[in-house]
Amino acid sequence: MTTSDPLVALKPLHDPAPISWWPPAPGWWLALLLVITVGFLLYWLWKKGAPQRAALNELKVLEINQQTPAMKAAELNKLLKRYALVSLPGAGAEALSGEAWLAFLDQHGGKAKFSNKTGQALLTLPYGDDLAFPDELFVMARQWIKANRPAGKH
Repeated sequence: MTTSDPLVALKPLHDPAPISWWPPAPGWWLALLLVITVGFLLYWLWKKGAPQRAALNELKVLEINQQTPAMKAAELNKLLKRYALVSLPGAGAEALSGEAWLAFLDQHGGKAKFSNKTGQALLTLPYGDDLAFPDELFVMARQWIKANRPAGKH
């Protein structure tokens, strides 16, 4: 009586071929598309906010500069006018001066603060050195710049 082992006739096991990393699964393609889309969106938002960041930085520099009140008021007025031209194109800000300019600032986010006594300093300070510069003007200007996001291409 001979007993033969049937397992001896079997060939050894072979490992399956390794899983290829290419091409990736569809989920990875979607993840890549999502990352690229979010990246472009963040870049676009960052570029769109560049004029506002530049204006706020210039306002910060103007605030710490040691200038006469007349020079500070003139520079602040120029900064607001330049920013109005960028953030509100076609609104007619380039032709405004005096009370009409202050009314424009109030109408576009100034909340009627520029037409009051503090805002009037933008009109009177550049022509009189004997007046003190109201620091509230910087707060008002900062709020106005933040209230007016840039529109369109720059």
